[in-house]
Amino acid sequence: MTEPAIETWPAEAAIPTPPDGVLYFDAILSPNRSLPSAGFLVLMAVLVGISFASGAAFFLIGAWPIPFFFGLDVVLVWLAFRLSYRDGRRRELIRVTRDRILVHRRHPNGGVRHYQMPTAWTRAELAGRGTHAVQFSLRAHGKALVLGAFLSPEERESLADAAATALARARRGGPAQEAGGAA
Repeated sequence: MTEPAIETWPAEAAIPTPPDGVLYFDAILSPNRSLPSAGFLVLMAVLVGISFASGAAFFLIGAWPIPFFFGLDVVLVWLAFRLSYRDGRRRELIRVTRDRILVHRRHPNGGVRHYQMPTAWTRAELAGRGTHAVQFSLRAHGKALVLGAFLSPEERESLADAAATALARARRGGPAQEAGGAA
């Protein structure tokens, strides 16, 4: 019996509880953010300081419109980082059981989509192995669900290999060795 897909899910909600039975694969995927919040604050403080000093120097020599452009630069850098950190809230949870694959995808705006596919009919496909444009997808019934698009090419290949192994193990009903992990 197939459960109906839930269209939205509050961003504050906890990760769904694992389904009953053996989990052959359990991974939470999230984008990498190399600059932590404290580093962002330091960067912005330095940028504001340099922009203020430079703007004051231009103002004192009579070029009064120039400081406004320095302020605009600071605002645009801040906005770019805010958008990047917002995108960093993206998450994908992939779980493979004996009879189904569950994918919970949280978007940066907080909306969540749930996908279910039968393990027996789903294929893990990797297009473009060894290239920068490598793409991992799960295919079932003529439809495809691309996963890990925000990961590096090497991480996408590793995810595809691990998911294919988990799918094969789930179809056989064997032990769930090395199942799970987070990328």
